[in-house]
Amino acid sequence: MFGGKGTDIRRTIISITGLVVLLVILIMINVILSYANLRWDTTEDRIYSLSEGTKNILADLEEPVAIKFFYSKSSRNFPANLKLYAGRVGDMLTEYDRAAGGMIDLQYHDPKPDSDEEEWAQRYGIRPAQLPGGEKIYCGLVFLSGDREQSMEMLDPNREELLEYDLTMMISRVQASRKKVVGLITGLPVFGSGSPAAMQRPGAGRPWFFVSELEKTYELRNIPDSEATIDPDVDLLVLLHPRDLGIGLQYAIDQYLLKGGNILAYIDPVCLSDQGSRMHNPIMPSPSSPGKLLDSWGIEMDPGGVAADLDNPTKVRANEAVEDNPAWITVRNANFNKTEPVISKLESMLLPLAGVITKSEESTCEFTPLIVTSSNAAVIEPMKARLTAAIIRKDISLPGKKLNLAAHIRGKFRSAFPEGPPSETAETAGAEDHLVEGIQTASVIVVADADMLADPFYLQRGNLLGFDISKTFNDNLNFLVNACEVLTGSADLINLRSRGKYERPFTVVMELERSARERWLSKEKELVEKMEAANRKLQELQQHKDESQKLILSAEQEKEIARFQEEKRRINGELKEVRKKLREDIDRLGMVIEAVNIFLMPLGVALAGLGFALYRQTRMKRK
Repeated sequence: MFGGKGTDIRRTIISITGLVVLLVILIMINVILSYANLRWDTTEDRIYSLSEGTKNILADLEEPVAIKFFYSKSSRNFPANLKLYAGRVGDMLTEYDRAAGGMIDLQYHDPKPDSDEEEWAQRYGIRPAQLPGGEKIYCGLVFLSGDREQSMEMLDPNREELLEYDLTMMISRVQASRKKVVGLITGLPVFGSGSPAAMQRPGAGRPWFFVSELEKTYELRNIPDSEATIDPDVDLLVLLHPRDLGIGLQYAIDQYLLKGGNILAYIDPVCLSDQGSRMHNPIMPSPSSPGKLLDSWGIEMDPGGVAADLDNPTKVRANEAVEDNPAWITVRNANFNKTEPVISKLESMLLPLAGVITKSEESTCEFTPLIVTSSNAAVIEPMKARLTAAIIRKDISLPGKKLNLAAHIRGKFRSAFPEGPPSETAETAGAEDHLVEGIQTASVIVVADADMLADPFYLQRGNLLGFDISKTFNDNLNFLVNACEVLTGSADLINLRSRGKYERPFTVVMELERSARERWLSKEKELVEKMEAANRKLQELQQHKDESQKLILSAEQEKEIARFQEEKRRINGELKEVRKKLREDIDRLGMVIEAVNIFLMPLGVALAGLGFALYRQTRMKRK
């Protein structure tokens, strides 16, 4: 009896000792790993690991780079969310330091009040944020290499998805001997407007956001419509809704391309942002007018048509209601050519009232679609695109093929001026320098929309601790930046731009909504047709009445109205039933997902525990 009791005590002591040893081992492993700074990145896009593009740039550093992190770590009132983000930034900078092979000097500074660190932070342009109690805190970065300096005055947690891009871009800037030059030709007030009328509207008079973003990396040079030459140091031409281009500038653009220069063009059949054009025609703005250039690029774009995509509508407020408008197209992964670097990493873009691009039959250049609609799309008249979504869907005729919204054209282009330079440019362009065909391969990226670069179509503005902050909600800006980097040769930065996703939609929910929308639209179309038939019937009855009876409803008219109202109630009831079933399907799916999230982990732990218990029991029986 005592022997059995002693055995139980011995087993208990062994078990407790084993647990203590296991706990000590776990603590030691945790301590060792914390010093080793090892991480296992399980995110889909590996957003916590350095990309190959960053590693390539760090491997090619020619001069050492000093990175100074000014962070008020000792502040007890430092905002919790910003503190977490500062820790994330510190971890990322450590990865940079390791990957750079000694070419990065990483320094941490805690700028306490009235300290030397605070004075240096202010000298470097790191602005403090003032907390409600009056305390000033710092959380910014300074990059130094040679006599070049760049700073991030306040880290913005809203840009966490772009953190690696921002850090690598700063390192690239302090390494570059000069900024590349981007020439911008536009008929839009993208550099801001100083007019009194514009300044009265909040934010209306300031430059468009993409301008300030490009100026961080490039020398952005505004080229007026009246210009007749393009400087040879221009590395890329961007055409944004060009209007009324002088023949001299058209010729300069033509010859720039033939000499091997690259072009990024946003050509729009209906530019909602063209306020100058809307003053003359407030209902329908004028289309872009690039003159003779499109023909020489080997493409065609109907200025009298816009794309409508029934599978990729955007929710737009109209008539005090929100509706899915197919003429405002939100394109996603399935619409992107993932083999093209400029767009391979993007997730979503918004193109309101975009045109359609086609390759001309005479073109010998390579034509690669970048963005396409679904096959459930068609070209409609611009005027019709401004109507309600129901009317657009009712009258649309579907050809059953995808439409090109953006394309990349490569090759040796032919001149739009085969007869030689126009007479207007005789003084600036000699006939002996005229090119009829390109002397080297060049690229033109054409997008059939210009509004996508206007702030409201991709940007949300806000305020953080007194700082203006901006957060993009789609990839419109990323497309522009990627295109500039591709066309100026900065390919390593492309994969950094969009490593985190703006949206992770539930594809099953989207499919449910699409299916329900098709049923809903068929009922809606039936209702519209019934209403039109009833209106025609009422008009016919009205025409057969005497003039004296025009204002009095006949019994037949009252009967027709009553019949239509009853039909309308029936169809509305069916519409409500469709919506109800859609909500039920989505709610049911949500409950399943929630149940999986709640019970999957405990179930896994329980199964693991059960397996371990069975394993121990089997071992005990063997003994």
